[in-house]
Amino acid sequence: MSAAFDPHQGLIIVNAEVAGESGSALLRLALDTGATTTLINAGMLLSLGYDPALSSDRVQITTGSGVEFVPRLTLRSLTALGRQRADFPILCHTLPPSSGVDGLLGLDFFREGKLGIDFMGGEITVESVL
Repeated sequence: MSAAFDPHQGLIIVNAEVAGESGSALLRLALDTGATTTLINAGMLLSLGYDPALSSDRVQITTGSGVEFVPRLTLRSLTALGRQRADFPILCHTLPPSSGVDGLLGLDFFREGKLGIDFMGGEITVESVL
């Protein structure tokens, strides 16, 4: 699977679909090779029927502003770049509205696959090796 992006823009934005108890939603996620775990904005998760406040699983993360503990939830499914991950664990955190994205697509989404980012050609390629 391949997808185009504008190599002259700041973030690489990936369209993703998240399924939950209350339906599904299309999200704009920033491809973040510096994030080990995928993170989605709390408001989006609430609208899909997930309740981060009920999660007893908390994970310590380091952000630009310090160390925080955030809930870890398991999504029914997350689909992006032609790849679907079922029962996929993600972190929940509130992002500032100025971020312009609904979350971060981290390296965990690409495990057991190959990710290629061609900045000259403006193309992302994803191959599953399973």
